[in-house]
Amino acid sequence: MSRLLLQARKLASILTVSLWRKALMQHRVAAGVEHITVLRQLGACRTVVDIGANRGQFALAARAAFADAQIYSFEPLSAPASGYRATLASDVRVCLLEAAVGPEKGEADIHLSERDDSSSLLPITGRQDELFPGTAEIGRGRISVVRLADVLSAEEIVAPSLLKLDVQGFELQALAGSEDLLPLFDWVYVECSFVELYAGQAFADEVIAWLRERGFRLTGVFNMSYDRAGRAIQADFLFKKS
Repeated sequence: MSRLLLQARKLASILTVSLWRKALMQHRVAAGVEHITVLRQLGACRTVVDIGANRGQFALAARAAFADAQIYSFEPLSAPASGYRATLASDVRVCLLEAAVGPEKGEADIHLSERDDSSSLLPITGRQDELFPGTAEIGRGRISVVRLADVLSAEEIVAPSLLKLDVQGFELQALAGSEDLLPLFDWVYVECSFVELYAGQAFADEVIAWLRERGFRLTGVFNMSYDRAGRAIQADFLFKKS
């Protein structure tokens, strides 16, 4: 399916939901409608932890799927974090923390992309920009990094619960930074790559193995993207606690 057709279908879906329509028209934030089918498979969710929130695209999808869930989002960059706050200002059951999640608490350099949702704590490779034009590195910034347990307590992770990560190659590090609270989650939903888009990143098979060792089994692969030769680039992976 062509990219233009996919974009047209996404726009049509956004326009059917009042919350999404308002986010797009007032704040130019397009809800992550590609995740709705996946989220609705989970049934009910009372807690969503959204690591790599950008401007709230996933949070908008999660709110549509789980009307009463508490959503904790993490976004380290100030500009998209500001967009998130504007987009979800009226939602009293969301909480945004302006930080990344990693294995150690502190500060770190982030590699800034032309498109801020492609920024990463890992260097951006030429292959990333080749496959996704307009995502080349344009500089660096300094951000805060936390472990998940530094800012959330076990009591705040109310079941059923979902941990979502979209962290541009930093998946294993962010999972390590979430490990203290990982047993409290029923589901993990994470974007993983099959090729090196960020220098030194873990590949999908490594993330699958890491989560399997900790009691999560892979239940589905969604939203696969391919290069022009038909080779898989990345996808969203859903895991369920065994």
